[in-house]
Amino acid sequence: MTLAAPKAILLIRNPTAGRRRRGLVDVVVRRVPAEGWTVDLVDTEAAGDARRLVETCDAARYAVIAVAGGDGTINEVVNGLARRGADGPALAIVPLGTANVLAQELGLKISAAAIAGAITAGRELSVRPGAASAGGLARHFSLMAGAGFDVHVVAGVSAPLKRRWGRLAYLWRSLVESARYRPVRYLVEIDGVRHEAASVIVTRGRHYAGPYVVAPDAALGEPTLHVCLFERWGRLQPLRFGAALVLGRLPRAAGYRVVAGRNVRISVEGETARQPLQIDGDDALSLPVSIALASGAVRMLRPA
Repeated sequence: MTLAAPKAILLIRNPTAGRRRRGLVDVVVRRVPAEGWTVDLVDTEAAGDARRLVETCDAARYAVIAVAGGDGTINEVVNGLARRGADGPALAIVPLGTANVLAQELGLKISAAAIAGAITAGRELSVRPGAASAGGLARHFSLMAGAGFDVHVVAGVSAPLKRRWGRLAYLWRSLVESARYRPVRYLVEIDGVRHEAASVIVTRGRHYAGPYVVAPDAALGEPTLHVCLFERWGRLQPLRFGAALVLGRLPRAAGYRVVAGRNVRISVEGETARQPLQIDGDDALSLPVSIALASGAVRMLRPA
C-alpha cells in the first residue's frame, strides 16, 4: 500500500543526535517540498517530548511523522503511535543515531534521496511493536528488549560518550563490563515452556547494534517474537558471543539459539539487586517482566 494524496509531514528532530549528520536533515527538508508536501520541523528539548508531540498532533493534518534521531527517539515516537491506535500517521525514519537498527530493518539507506523518497512515496509496512510490562509500567518497542550483559553495556554508555566515540563507546564499555561481569541465571518462559539463559534478547527484527544479525528468520511484518538465548555462563562468554556477532557467526555459535513465540516472561531467582531490562537501547524496566505483541499496529514507511 502506498500513501494517498500528499499532506503535511511532522518532522521531529532530536538536536543532540547525529552531530556528524546534521546536514542530512536540512537536505531532506529541502527535497520533500518538491514532491508537493509541506514539512513542519520541531526540535525536542527533553526526554518525553517526541512521544508527547506524537500523541497530541493533528492526524487530519499530518499523513506522516518523520523522526530524525537515534533508536531511543524513535522508540518514543513508536510508543506515541501505539497509544494513538488506528488514527496515527505513518512513521518515517531519518536515521541519525549510532546504530540505526530500525533503518537497517526497513532497508533504508542513509542518503537524503533515499530518505526523502521513503517519506513521500514509500510503501507501508504494518508492524505490531513488542509490548513489555513490569510492576504496573508498560513500554512498547519496535526492535528489542534484553536482559543480561548488554543491559549493563548500554547503561554504561553516556550520551556524550556515544556522541564522541560512536560504536567504539560500546566496544570500550563491553571490555569494562566483562572485567566485572557476574553471571546471572535468567528464567525465560516462551509460550509456557521454561528455558534458562545467561542473557536474553527478545527481538522483532533480524539485526542488533547495526548490521549484525541475531535472528535470521525474524521479520518486522510478521506477528512473532524471536527470543535469543545465550546459554553459556562465564566471564569470557559475553566477549566470545560478541566476537561471533561481529564476525557474522552468532546464529551458529555454540550455546546460542533462537526460539520463536508470542508470549515471553523473563525473571530471575535468588537475586536481591535490581535486574534491568533494556528497551531499544535504553534502561527502561526492571525484572520480572512480561513481553507480548501489541494489540495494534504502527504503519512504517520503507523504500518503494
